[in-house]
Amino acid sequence: MQVTPLIWLITIGVTILFFVYEFFAHVRKPHEPGIAESARWSAFYIILAVLFGVGIGVVSGWTFGGEYFAGYLTEKALSIDNLFVFLIVMTGFAVPKMYQQKVLMIGIIIALILRGAFIAIGAGLIENFSWIFYIFGALLLVLAYRQAFGGHDSNRANGKFMGLVRRVLPVTNEYHGDRLTVKKGGTRFITPMLLTIIAIGFVDLIFAVDSIPAIYGLTSEAYIVFTANAFALMGLRQLFFLIGGLLERLIYLAQGLAVILAFIGVKLVFHALHVNELPFINGGKPLLWVPEIPIGFSLLFIGSTIAVATLASLLKTRRTAERDNPRLPDGAAAVDGVAVGEALESAEYDGDQTSSGRS
Repeated sequence: MQVTPLIWLITIGVTILFFVYEFFAHVRKPHEPGIAESARWSAFYIILAVLFGVGIGVVSGWTFGGEYFAGYLTEKALSIDNLFVFLIVMTGFAVPKMYQQKVLMIGIIIALILRGAFIAIGAGLIENFSWIFYIFGALLLVLAYRQAFGGHDSNRANGKFMGLVRRVLPVTNEYHGDRLTVKKGGTRFITPMLLTIIAIGFVDLIFAVDSIPAIYGLTSEAYIVFTANAFALMGLRQLFFLIGGLLERLIYLAQGLAVILAFIGVKLVFHALHVNELPFINGGKPLLWVPEIPIGFSLLFIGSTIAVATLASLLKTRRTAERDNPRLPDGAAAVDGVAVGEALESAEYDGDQTSSGRS
């Protein structure tokens, strides 16, 4: 895939312009976005990402187009997992909803910068050291296990990190609008808003370790890696407000992501064996009999895994809700214990009235 420095400059410039526009058009004035606004902009960025992928397929061939779509789906799924941790962080710091947009925007920008750095490092390593595929593959298999059975390890790490920050820096207990610092009695304090941004930046660093080796397992083209990440992060702020309630229902998302990471880890190891140069493996010769997993199968597998994890999560939470909130005899669903109690009291009252009438 031929990507000139001019195309790189234009791509990075347009990406920056999108974020600048988002800041001045939506984030600068604190407010909580409505469902309509969030849905409209989420759809816009998804359609834009799809059109870009079609453009890559038409211009550079559908092998690269398939790599882009597989990478985009993987990064989007990992970004939704990112959102779940963002939600935990902002809930823990009790960020007012009208200021959450600003926190998300800064967090997403930090994520893109960190991923850009990792992309550059990864591209250099892959170009000069083919054995790095073994390391990336092994790392993804470990991360897949931790994703499936370790929960959100980033939460515990983040808690220790923020404890250290609080001990080192003077912090106010209350928010001062969306200000990051405030002066009190001649001393400069940082606000919980800045603490939240620091926490999200730390989480971004952890998630970059997951996402970059994962997408390099699908493509070796740095341009595809960057654009798939950029499009996955674009619209993430709006998606947060659009599916905020849905995030807690995606109970099998971690397991779905674990399957995807494990699959890409195996794919990377297969590729490493196929281009092997390590002298202690097959005498430094490639193992050509090892299969290379085609990008078409990868795209199908990743898309199917995301769909199954989402559907299973929604069905499970729906069954749980129906079990915890059984329907009343008259067909009305009991929302909580109060509704059940009120219904029973009403039934008892009607019974007493009937008994009185008979007597």
